[in-house]
Amino acid sequence: MEYKVIEGGGITSPKGFTAGAVYVGVKSRKSQKPDVAVLYSETEASCAAVFTTNKFCAAPVILDREILKNGKARAIVINSGNANAATGTQGIEDARTVEREAEKLLGVGENEVFVCSTGVIGQKLPVEKVLDGVRQIIPAKLDKANGSDAAYAIMTTDTVRKESAYELELSSGTIRIGAMAKGSGMIHPNMATTLAYVTTDAKCDSADLQKMLHNAIDKSFNMCTVDGDTSTNDMCIVLANGMAGNTLIEWQDEEYQAFCKALNEVNTRLARQIAADGEGATKLVTCTVKNSRSEEAAERLAKAVVGSNLVKAAMFGADANWGRVLCAMGYSKAPFRPEYVSVAFESAAGSVAVCDKGAALDFDEELAKKVLSESEVTIAVDVNEGEDSATAWGCDLTYDYVKINGDYRT
Repeated sequence: MEYKVIEGGGITSPKGFTAGAVYVGVKSRKSQKPDVAVLYSETEASCAAVFTTNKFCAAPVILDREILKNGKARAIVINSGNANAATGTQGIEDARTVEREAEKLLGVGENEVFVCSTGVIGQKLPVEKVLDGVRQIIPAKLDKANGSDAAYAIMTTDTVRKESAYELELSSGTIRIGAMAKGSGMIHPNMATTLAYVTTDAKCDSADLQKMLHNAIDKSFNMCTVDGDTSTNDMCIVLANGMAGNTLIEWQDEEYQAFCKALNEVNTRLARQIAADGEGATKLVTCTVKNSRSEEAAERLAKAVVGSNLVKAAMFGADANWGRVLCAMGYSKAPFRPEYVSVAFESAAGSVAVCDKGAALDFDEELAKKVLSESEVTIAVDVNEGEDSATAWGCDLTYDYVKINGDYRT
């Protein structure tokens, strides 16, 4: 069962999904970028979600955890520019007000609309502006052609829209998976992501969908880091409306495995886009760890390397300071034998081995500089003591990261 990329596809690529977006002033008036979006399924959809593990979770996260218990949903309302976090009981009530208004306008039942926010923490949600946006979108602006507008509306410091879509041939028919995400800073997910939304026209049970999502998140978004901060608002929501007409995808059958693979690919593509668009970043940094004694150990090692500020700074300067890679591995708490470790830097400009069996190699500094000057760089680690592997994604640390976050509110 093969899957393929839908070029130019996104959140509304699957059957039965529409979206809309407008600007209402939640973001600063300087930007005039859309700041409220609605995603809608024409029919009832099974749902699954994962949320931030940050104890100071935002009001929409608290609300959406309750909505998830329903197992079914029809729509998602998202605003950018205000996180509705650290806003107390009023914040929860404001999120509920947005949910109820959307449900009324769409003519759907209670607890069928997720509400999400992203932006500045600690400021009261301008709920009347968000409601105005919802009323402008529903139903007039809901359209299959507006998926990219929705992806644009959820951006904060992002510089590019993050979208992905795949088509998968099952024995009972063709299904599609579409997705969008936002994320540029405060990226260090833990059983969640930034804000990510996935749609599919496949027929899935909500319990099985939840298992598939957890598996996909662990191998994609949870292997992505920009700055080591886990957001108060992180979440990933999946809606599956069954409009492709396929037979029910059941636990651990062949089609289940194929769907899991495609779902993981969709999320991995978004995770890479998020890492590459890290605040102020100039390059995507990938760390691959192979021949580890366990998958968990490989994951710990890879995430430690791409999460190291010293490694990230070296990548910005195209400096082959491979000792920083070993340092990050050493404090990762993953089991490995230092005397077995090999490290190389790779990119479109070539490959340069810098360490073998835990010791320095003579290497061409000029070649290393060229390799590390590319927009995508891989740090290839071989621990030479097992069969498991893992991949993590990050970015370089630049002067612009400090500039962006030094006056984020103003």
